[in-house]
Amino acid sequence: MNLSDFEKTNYSGLYISKATHPAFGKKYIARFQYDKKRYVKVLGYTKKDNLTKKSALNLMQKFKDSVINENTIKETKEIVKPTKNVSDTKVEELIEENKRLKGILGNFQDVDPQVLHDGIQKIYDLEELKAYQIELIKLQNFLESQNKRMIILFEGRDASGKGGAIRRITRYMNNKHYRVVALGKPTDTQKNQWFFQRYIEHFPTGGEMVLFDRSWYNRAMVEPIFGFCTKEEHEIFMEDVVNFEQDLVRQGMILIKLYFSVSKEEQKRRFDRRINDPLRQWKFSEVDMQAQDLWHEFSEKKYEMLRRTSSRSAPWYVVRSDDKHKARLEAMKIILNSVDYDGRNYKLDFEPNENINISVQKELMQMRKSQNY
Repeated sequence: MNLSDFEKTNYSGLYISKATHPAFGKKYIARFQYDKKRYVKVLGYTKKDNLTKKSALNLMQKFKDSVINENTIKETKEIVKPTKNVSDTKVEELIEENKRLKGILGNFQDVDPQVLHDGIQKIYDLEELKAYQIELIKLQNFLESQNKRMIILFEGRDASGKGGAIRRITRYMNNKHYRVVALGKPTDTQKNQWFFQRYIEHFPTGGEMVLFDRSWYNRAMVEPIFGFCTKEEHEIFMEDVVNFEQDLVRQGMILIKLYFSVSKEEQKRRFDRRINDPLRQWKFSEVDMQAQDLWHEFSEKKYEMLRRTSSRSAPWYVVRSDDKHKARLEAMKIILNSVDYDGRNYKLDFEPNENINISVQKELMQMRKSQNY
């Protein structure tokens, strides 16, 4: 096939014949280079196959995809096979990732198999989240276009994975339209204000999302356990919070309450890692040191909080968080399922994982059975 018999179209790689066959019409071909190899294919004729420039372009893209997929299979066989499928993985990114891994690992056969497996799995976990992170951007755009406000509460014991989930959720968002709020100890002035006042000051405006890394529910668990509030103040909060949240929802606020539930064993493992890892030691606090000893006290307050403050307008979503990746993925699904935003990718799985996303009723029942409250 002589390329001089063809002329370029305005689409890269798509060519059309200069001459016109009396019966078949003009001929379209695809020509492109991939991985230092050149590929050429006859796509069809304008008359014989009723081929237009647009349909020829679609055929060329399918041809490219088939070539890339075939090469990708060869590439991925050289790297450890992933333990699960990744939705909407971009082939080009996967190839580049494989090449990058080869450069980092060198002869990966000399690497501890478990270390290699964990490293590869982490890459695929991050890739799996990307499809949902794209959806979160769509959600954020929808909130902005509709001037809607959203608050997401992240609650849970220490080392339950709240911060990591927040970072994954906001990773690609427009930081002009979301804020992460993590309040410290109240000032003397704030102590004499209405309890909710210092949180209201950080509420979102129209088109904005605010994520609270711990929230007013400090008064339901942390404060009474460590004596930062009186029994009367705790009880007043428990009586008032449901009405407070119902008013927010009634006035158009989208309120999502996530409780990250970590097991005692996993919490200890994460604490040990913080203590022994210089890069994580800053995360370990005096409160953390007491968390294991006060496990039962925290369980009692957790049980009471879930039982008394989960309402139809502002329910709690309990997220099992021993597996950080699954917890982050499930948190994203909960947020995305809370709003009927434009452009949703229905090819994705938005169904809750019932082993990770636990209803309040089921969580309370399991806590009663195990006497873990």
